[in-house]
Amino acid sequence: MIDKEGYRPNVGIVILNNINKVLWAKRVAEDAWQFPQGGINKGESHAEAMYRELMEEVGLGPEHVEIIAQTKNWLRYDVPRQWVSRDGSTRYKGQKQIWFLLKFIGKESDIFLTNSKNPEFDSWRWDDFWSPLDQVIDFKREVYEKALSELSVHLPKD
Repeated sequence: MIDKEGYRPNVGIVILNNINKVLWAKRVAEDAWQFPQGGINKGESHAEAMYRELMEEVGLGPEHVEIIAQTKNWLRYDVPRQWVSRDGSTRYKGQKQIWFLLKFIGKESDIFLTNSKNPEFDSWRWDDFWSPLDQVIDFKREVYEKALSELSVHLPKD
């Protein structure tokens, strides 16, 4: 489902542990790290898509997290042209995302990266809240900065 501007609706997920570190995941067979994210299916609410992607990508259900906040508006990034051809669409430009900030209330053993037929990630770790800005692939950096900045005002205080 691509909108008239060429962007695929998507959710991004920032999961905080009890010391405000974020779950940072490594893509399968790549040296590329990112937050869990994924497309919104037709008829799905933002929250429904977030919970589905959360289960598919990191094996967590609603009982493992609490929603702290979400971004107010879509945040967009363009996918580099050389990657767009993989999609086969001439209209596709990139992703538009609603980002969620979640509090992790489960146990680390609940995190299960092989919960789907085609796992997205093969490793994960807890990282400092702002560290992903220095580690994420270049074309996603600006949207990560916008998302983290907007969500940071909702970080639990010590």
